[in-house]
Formats: sequence, structure tokens, C-alpha cells
Amino acid sequence: MRVSVIGGSSVTDEQYADAREVGRLLGERGHEVVCGGRTGVMTAVCEGAKAAGGHTIGILPDESRATANEHVDTPIVTGLGNARNVLVVMNGDAVVAVDGGTGTLSELGHALDMGRPVAGLDTHRIEGVPGVEHVETPAEAVEYVEKAASVN
Repeated sequence: MRVSVIGGSSVTDEQYADAREVGRLLGERGHEVVCGGRTGVMTAVCEGAKAAGGHTIGILPDESRATANEHVDTPIVTGLGNARNVLVVMNGDAVVAVDGGTGTLSELGHALDMGRPVAGLDTHRIEGVPGVEHVETPAEAVEYVEKAASVN
């Protein structure tokens, strides 16, 4: 399964550790990680997945593969800026959100529109908008998307 991991480009140490653990768990379980390929949550999740032998895909906003973080195996350039956010979530069977700003918020909207299962770890809570399963730990996030994606 491919899991899109979305989140902030600048994060706290705790959020970095959570994202890295999400990546590690996904890598250990044989899942591919799709992300925006740059900094913060994106670096952390790729670092964790790579350490566990997983494969990482970075969908980049610009036109240079060299802008991907060092843990991205397959960089995909788009030249689309933040419009590439739809491609990040479209290429996953499920989504894990860790922290995040307005870019992550747009990705959450796209994921929900596409019917992707979404686990939220310290991320946006949107009153009246169902579909994000808020969890407390990286393990809960991975377990949720595995179960939810298997029934979709």
C-alpha cells in the first residue's frame, strides 16, 4: 500500500519524532511513503521509512529533483507549487497528517474529497467536517490507515 504522509514544513522536535516513527512503522510493514519531498514532516517520515528499508516518493513543487530531501528515493518534479498538493494525496491509498499549516489543510480537503482514509496526529480539527480519525500515537495512525484502506 502507498500511504501519503502530509504535514508541516517546520515542526517541533516532538512532531519530527512522531513523523519519523510513522515512517519507520510504514517502512517496516512494507508500505511505500508518498510525501511532498521537502522539509519538516516530509524529511522525518522519509528518514524513518528509509531506516526501516521502505521506499519513499517525494512529489516536489518545483522543477528540480535536487530540491528533494536526502531520504527521498523517487523524486517527482511538478513545477506546480502548492497545486501539487492534490497529487500528493492522490498517489496514496490512505493519508496520515502530522501537524501542518494551510498546505496540509488543503491536502486534508483533497483527501476527504477523494474518499481517502485519513489519520490525524496533532493536526487540524475542523468542526463539522467528518472524515479525519484523530489519533494519539504514530502506531495508532498506521493501524487506522491499514484497517481503513483495506475496506475501501
